[in-house]
Amino acid sequence: MGGYRAERVAELVHKEVAQRLIMEIKDPRLVPVSITHVHVSRDLSRATVSVMPLGGGAMPQEVVDALKDAGRQMRGPIGRALSLRHAPEIVFKTDEHTEQAIKVTALLDRLTADREQREDSEDDA
Repeated sequence: MGGYRAERVAELVHKEVAQRLIMEIKDPRLVPVSITHVHVSRDLSRATVSVMPLGGGAMPQEVVDALKDAGRQMRGPIGRALSLRHAPEIVFKTDEHTEQAIKVTALLDRLTADREQREDSEDDA
């Protein structure tokens, strides 16, 4: 039962963080990011937000610092918006899984194209 509540809170935190990053956080160090996943601990004390820069690539350290500051700023307002007695600590981390998945998909696409090209050249011979 506790896991289900954590999942619901994670969805709500995802929406709130996304909205607040766009509308309220005005840090010039912050670049547009994509929130790929939010995990909330079972006791709802910590929300880990996985992000990656839009367009991919490495996350600059200044953006990581800006997100850390933004997480501290958003904790109280998000707790109030979700009517939680204790607001979860908002922790941002760079999402390496999505970037790895993109690289693997590109590699598989390239291997498939190479295979089709070899099969076509064998058929012509």
